[in-house]
Amino acid sequence: MTALASPVTDPLDIERDAPIPTWFHVGGRAERLVRPASVDRLRRALEIDPGLLVLGDGANLLVDDDGVPNLVVALTSPEFRSATIDDATGLVHAPAGVDLRRLITDTVRRGLAGLEVLAGIPATIGGAVVMNAGGAFGQIADVVERVHALDRRGRSLDLDRSQIAFSYRHSGLNDLVITAADLRLRPVAPGDRGALRERLVEISDYKKRSQPLAAHSAGCAFRNPTLARDLRLPTGEEFAAGARVSAGLLLDRAGCKGMVEGSARVSDVHANFVTARKDGLARDVIALIDRAAARVLDRFGVRLEREVVIWSRHRP
Repeated sequence: MTALASPVTDPLDIERDAPIPTWFHVGGRAERLVRPASVDRLRRALEIDPGLLVLGDGANLLVDDDGVPNLVVALTSPEFRSATIDDATGLVHAPAGVDLRRLITDTVRRGLAGLEVLAGIPATIGGAVVMNAGGAFGQIADVVERVHALDRRGRSLDLDRSQIAFSYRHSGLNDLVITAADLRLRPVAPGDRGALRERLVEISDYKKRSQPLAAHSAGCAFRNPTLARDLRLPTGEEFAAGARVSAGLLLDRAGCKGMVEGSARVSDVHANFVTARKDGLARDVIALIDRAAARVLDRFGVRLEREVVIWSRHRP
């Protein structure tokens, strides 16, 4: 079905030449952007452009300077931003636009455990589910019970956890448009709520100490690779084939900290963070990410896979 088939009496309010906010604070614009007020309006957006792009928190996104021709959808309307929480059972129904960090704070305050391990990870629920957001302390797949989505033809899908191919930073849901997720958290006894809050603070403080959170960055630039063969670094560190190794460690040992490409720089705090000047260019960030990956491949024979999502009219 094409855009011409949509009722002219109820058109989408499409913004033209709209900014795409990301945590890099650089990059291009959307030729068309829409903020659907409901799932039915989201279906209509899919009729206009089945290849539309969904904008979440922008924390894991870099948009090329020339912008994107696709219709961009921002799930910022109230229907997509308000979660329903059952304190007794721990069941949380979270629409795709719900802010993950706020939901973590809210559920911990209400004595529900399970999301505190994701402290410090900026994302919307939809984006977190698609990339299986996580870190050293856990991943969102551990609490997902069901995912609600639309396929590119606008058909509704309800997927149980057993139907989703979750793995490290992967869900297999990229071709779908997530509308909501049901999360199963664990109610803790009143006497244990203090310990739960302390755990949240502990993980948050760890992130603040070890990562340049104040910089203009999208978090980790690369996923931690699984080694295809044994690896011995010049420092004497050894890793066996099949081990998952820190991408930050490899970038650090390859001498990437402090590398500069125009307005972009590899952080001196954490080598897996590429930062950008607010007045800089997205192409500098892209070029630096590519250079850092090439150096690791050249030095250690390990191919890094980007964790940062790049939207571009020029490259996949």
